[in-house]
This record gives sequence, C-alpha cells and structure tokens, in this order.
Amino acid sequence: MSQSDVCDVTLVEAVNMALHWEMAQDDNVVVLGEDIATNGGVFRATLGLKDAFGFKRVMDTPLAENLIAGTAIGMSTQGLKPVAEFQFMGFIYPAMEQIVCHASRMRNRTRGRLHCPLVFRAPFGGGIHAPEHHSESTEALFAHIPGVRVVIPSSPQRAYGLLLAAIRNPDPVIFLEPKRIYRAVTQSVENNGEALPLDTCFTLREGDDVTLITWGACVMETLKAADTLAEQGVGCEVIDVATVSPLDRETLLCSVAKTGRAVIVHEACRNGGVGAEIAASIAESAFLDLQAPVIRVTGYDTVMPYYRNEQSYLPQVGDIVHAVEQVIGL
Repeated sequence: MSQSDVCDVTLVEAVNMALHWEMAQDDNVVVLGEDIATNGGVFRATLGLKDAFGFKRVMDTPLAENLIAGTAIGMSTQGLKPVAEFQFMGFIYPAMEQIVCHASRMRNRTRGRLHCPLVFRAPFGGGIHAPEHHSESTEALFAHIPGVRVVIPSSPQRAYGLLLAAIRNPDPVIFLEPKRIYRAVTQSVENNGEALPLDTCFTLREGDDVTLITWGACVMETLKAADTLAEQGVGCEVIDVATVSPLDRETLLCSVAKTGRAVIVHEACRNGGVGAEIAASIAESAFLDLQAPVIRVTGYDTVMPYYRNEQSYLPQVGDIVHAVEQVIGL
C-alpha cells in the first residue's frame, strides 16, 4: 500500500497501516513482541513489517512479557521509539512491575532528563470464543497509574490516527485494541500520516435526551441501541471516550449538561471500573444538571466465562436500551 492511498480497511488493517507509515517516516520506531515478525502476530497486525523494515527493527521475542516490557523501556530511554506487543491483554500481568515502577515514572524519576516514548499494544476484550486469559478487559488497572496514557480505538479511522499519535507521544501509552471488532467493519481511511488527538472524546452522534458514554467494542452495541431508541423518539448523544486516562471530562460534562441523563457502557467488570470514575465526575461536577441517576451497563464481577456464556457476560443492545428507558422514564 503506497502512502496517501485511501482504502477501505478493517481496524486491524488500520493498525498495520499506521505502523507501516510511522516506521517509514521515523527510523527510531522499532517493533517487538511474540511472533510479530516472521508470522505477523497472532492477529496479523504486524504482517509485512519484517519484510519492509528488516529483522533489526521488527523483532520476535521470547514468550516473556516482563522481558518485552523491560527491553522496550530501555530502548525508549536511549532514543528509540519501541512499539511492543503483548499477544493478549491477559498476558500483561508479568509486565506490570516494569510498566508501573519504571515506564510510568521515568520522566519524574530523572526530573525530565529521560523520557519514555513507547507504546504497549495489546488485543483485549471478549467475544471471540477464547479462554479467559485471552478475553480480559482490565483497562482500569492502568488508568489508575499516573504517567501512563490508556488509549482504546473503536473504529479503523480512530485506530489509525490514535496509534500514530501514541507513537509520537513522549510518554508511555497503553494502546488496547478491541479484538472483537478487529474485522467487524471496514472504513475508508486515508493513509496520510495524520494523527488524531489523544486525551479527547469523540462525539459520534448528536442527541438531546440522553448521553451514552462508551469505548472500545461496546461502541458498536451503543450505536445500535441509539438507532433502536431513535425509533421510539429518544435522541441519544453517543460519545466514544477513546482515551480512558487521562479523561476528557469537559466533553462528557458538556454533553450531560445538555441532555440531563447519562448511561455508561463498558464490558469490563463493574467494580472499580472506568465507568465508576466517569459517574463520580458527573456527580461531582454536573449533579444539578442531572434529571435521573447515572446508570452503568457493564460486565460482571467475575472471570470472563467460556464461549458458551460470554454473550451473557457482554453488554447487549437490549441491555443498553433498557437502561436508557429507565433514565428516561419510559
């Protein structure tokens, strides 16, 4: 694919396109992870990178997430811009010590002498009939860590633009890719190297009656719910949070001030989730604008079940519609 082409691509293909672009523009960008070079990654997100840029910039690693994270951090402090892949978010826990104790603190620890410009990519979420360690949605763990951005694209266009922005950012970014929608839809994306802003929500649909706040794969169900509710005369404003840390509270609060109602949708478990932080922010700063309590539609406080029951765990369109009917009073 040549630069400046406009192509209809899936989300995973948009990730691949962004990596190709940035590696062609910046020789300091390197990619590493398990099976990402010769095989192109378990989901083929890095397909063709080794052929285009060589084994010195596209590196297969051992099955050792702590090693992947530590190596990427060391590279980032010495002028490189590593993009490290964890095969699944459920495998990220061995790397927590490196991410929390080193990547997130590098700028502060060295009083600005060293930066840590790196991206940790990981497919996350359920919905592909995988075991539980392959279906984690633990973005709240990293949203709690100062010094780390947590970015979650929900469409091919946003995957392309946000990944470019993440690679160019001078601080570490956890870039979580909702694998349930890796190939669910195609979208026209111009391969022009234009990044989208981080730390910004995207308003996907305007409405006056209720604000639907979501991110990742749940954007699909939320938009479908908004279509269903529109047939009942309910105008839903749909907001894709996109960067769950730091939160763009201004966009969220302005929308709630307009609609007076909010429903938050995410597939991660309810307890301690990012949705709770958003709900608290609305209660603190937009309480007098609310005409009904904030409702959360979430996964359950359990391990993700095996595939026969995972659809019972994941928020469904009907769940979102029912929550909106509650806050509207239908």
